[in-house]
Amino acid sequence: MAGRAMSSKFFLMALAMFFSFAQVVIEANSWWSLGMNNPVQMSEVYIIGAQPLCSQLAGLSQGQKKLCHLYQDHMQYIGEGAKTGIKECQYQFRHRRWNCSTVDNTSVFGRVMQIGSRETAFTYAVSAAGVVNAMSRACREGELSTCGCSRAARPKDLPRDWLWGGCGDNIDYGYRFAKEFVDARERERIHAKGSYESARILMNLHNNEAGRRTVYNLADVACKCHGVSGSCSLKTCWLQLADFRKVGDALKEKYDSAAAMRLNSRGKLVQVNSRFNSPTTQDLVYIDPSPDYCVRNESTGSLGTQGRLCNKTSEGMDGCELMCCGRGYDQFKTVQTERCHCKFHWCCYVKCKKCTEIVDQFVCK
Repeated sequence: MAGRAMSSKFFLMALAMFFSFAQVVIEANSWWSLGMNNPVQMSEVYIIGAQPLCSQLAGLSQGQKKLCHLYQDHMQYIGEGAKTGIKECQYQFRHRRWNCSTVDNTSVFGRVMQIGSRETAFTYAVSAAGVVNAMSRACREGELSTCGCSRAARPKDLPRDWLWGGCGDNIDYGYRFAKEFVDARERERIHAKGSYESARILMNLHNNEAGRRTVYNLADVACKCHGVSGSCSLKTCWLQLADFRKVGDALKEKYDSAAAMRLNSRGKLVQVNSRFNSPTTQDLVYIDPSPDYCVRNESTGSLGTQGRLCNKTSEGMDGCELMCCGRGYDQFKTVQTERCHCKFHWCCYVKCKKCTEIVDQFVCK
């Protein structure tokens, strides 16, 4: 009898552990997975009215699934936006201990996103920005049924003899749809006021908005000349998105100056150090210190820097001293092949030779 009670107790404990693990896995799933190898990128699956599409997409919240059913032609560009954000994140952090590595196709960045750190703040912002970018451009290119060219008002400082027209990027629509889709997951989560989870929701929403506003504010007027023999006697102008690298650079600066926040008694995020200016809607905020990215840690999701390439002569974050966290590094030689001695031939191609050289490379221990 006692043995049966004991085995029943162990069964209940195992069941509780299973559901606890399942909850972590479920919460780790993200719409970012649309930027990985996903059915939404397969043209034969992407058919308007094809009900299976939305059910095949992992990581969508209930609200996002509803939007998927309503706007199936948008999903391809949500995926492109996610992919753009992931690539830009990896570019901006390529010389850092945490280099925005993707670990799987479902959670994408793994457990490290469960910590409300600066790195998490940047990732939320740049991925939200990627969606605004992709949606705005898709409107301009006529890919979506519910939007078209930009209807932005003529800038007041545009010279009177310049035409305001052309087909600009529809940033207003891109911003609105990105806000509705990306924020849906956070807005449908309900947690007790003052809890850590409620602080994370506020943090995520703030950083999503910072990413969207960065795209919006960096958009600028582009013009094209008209006239005989390029005289530029007339100009046509329109609203155009900034190159996304410019968006990434701006958000990286915001990352470096991100504000540490905490919840106050009213359930609002306030700055930990009140002596600093309060963050604006375009600044990044975080609530947790960054984990130790030097060593691999399954619980935090840190991959560590063992095996990472480093620059022996650099004193920056990519230098072997900082990248390897004082553990030292190994040196090895590798053969690199490059195009060289390129010549232009009339008409019209470039012919190059292949040159090989042996170079030293350094890897963290």
